[in-house]
Amino acid sequence: MTILALMQNHKNEHFSAEDVYKILLEQGSDIGLATVYRVLNQFDEAHILIRHNFEGNKSVFELAPTEHHDHIICEDCGKVFEFSDNLIEQRQKEISEQYGIKLKAHSLYLYGKCSDIETCEEIVKKDEK
Repeated sequence: MTILALMQNHKNEHFSAEDVYKILLEQGSDIGLATVYRVLNQFDEAHILIRHNFEGNKSVFELAPTEHHDHIICEDCGKVFEFSDNLIEQRQKEISEQYGIKLKAHSLYLYGKCSDIETCEEIVKKDEK
């Protein structure tokens, strides 16, 4: 499986270079970690993938979305949830206009902790392996 195929098969997921590397190794690929980093960076530059730098400065990538969305991130397990909210979008537009700014783009990251502690702990344990 190629990196692009992996990302296309997991459209709403976010992967670090290390995640991609581990998955490809598990599937029998002999790809190197440096190659994974290089390809992810090239896909980011070509706007095929989008890079996010969530808290902790760990880059994660997702397939370039066709529609805008924002993110909620669990600080414990790193799980990322995507959401869209028209009220938030409208309010951001109003605020930017209030300050005389023509809004071109924005990114909104909300940080918190999973309410399902057991699932969160399972994800952390899995990632530690």
